[in-house]
Amino acid sequence: MLEKLYVHTEKETEPIHNLAVESVLLDNVPEGACILYLWQNRKTVVIGKNQNLWAQCRPEILELEGGKAVRRLSGGGAVYHDMGNLNFTFITHKTDYDTAKQTDVVLKAVSKLGIRAEKTGRNDLTTADGRKFSGHAYYKNGSRCYHHGTIMVDVDSEALSRYLTVSADKLRGKGVDSVRSRVVNLIELEPSITIDSLKNAMINAFEDVYGMKSQTIPENLVKADEIAEKMAFLGSDSFRLGSNMSFDWTAKKRFPWGGAEISLAVSGGVINNAVCYSDAMREDVLSQVADAIKGSRFEAASVCERIINIPADEEGKNILNDISAMLKEEML
Repeated sequence: MLEKLYVHTEKETEPIHNLAVESVLLDNVPEGACILYLWQNRKTVVIGKNQNLWAQCRPEILELEGGKAVRRLSGGGAVYHDMGNLNFTFITHKTDYDTAKQTDVVLKAVSKLGIRAEKTGRNDLTTADGRKFSGHAYYKNGSRCYHHGTIMVDVDSEALSRYLTVSADKLRGKGVDSVRSRVVNLIELEPSITIDSLKNAMINAFEDVYGMKSQTIPENLVKADEIAEKMAFLGSDSFRLGSNMSFDWTAKKRFPWGGAEISLAVSGGVINNAVCYSDAMREDVLSQVADAIKGSRFEAASVCERIINIPADEEGKNILNDISAMLKEEML
């Protein structure tokens, strides 16, 4: 049962550091507590765990212009962060994890500032005119879970369009023809909103929704040595960049649950390397696909059998069946 609310507002704006703090808080969150972590990144593209960095953004241009491209632990799609954006993370144990309640905190916070909004689709919050201002993603590690997302207050939309390369299929699926037409800054709807006023509204809404006062997070939950260790992993090229090898064969398709792209390197009729890119929320399922099919014969029956035998719940099995059908169709 939830007994304590903690709030941590991070002053650092370096993305690897902030993702490391988030991971450390997840490792250390006490049972019976929920942490609200508020943070900002300067000029950053953050991609989902299973995404192809080069397909989602222009990392060379971004980094030449003083930005950073990073990968997070959760699934979902690529997002652009700058100092006009506020990030939030709800961190707790599975017994107290309630995405609907956590989403209500965000909706109540923007309502306090004069914005009428609602949840739409898999993971978006939109304003009354249907434009997105907040995207969410989710991650679980054992009994600990987090739910994080963005809130666009005054994001540089020119930079967003310059650095992100959202696929045309995904935009068509949303009924729009550009990244910029799909999103809105809250300041366009209510000019008095600031990052500081939104932070205060989030903390007040957090307390209102959960019916108790919050406390500043104890120092022992954010130890410097643990943050440094996480930064070394999250900032490593092997995690941040992923594989950039050339592949012999690729299949991709969009589904109601998100997009999937499978790329294979084949030698002597055997799959010796594989990558699965996706913006799906179920990174726990998608992250197993590539390993499952490495070493398989390059034939539909063998590949599909390995995929459908990956352990998963009902939702995960439906995703795996879709991927299997896509590969079968392309291979035959």
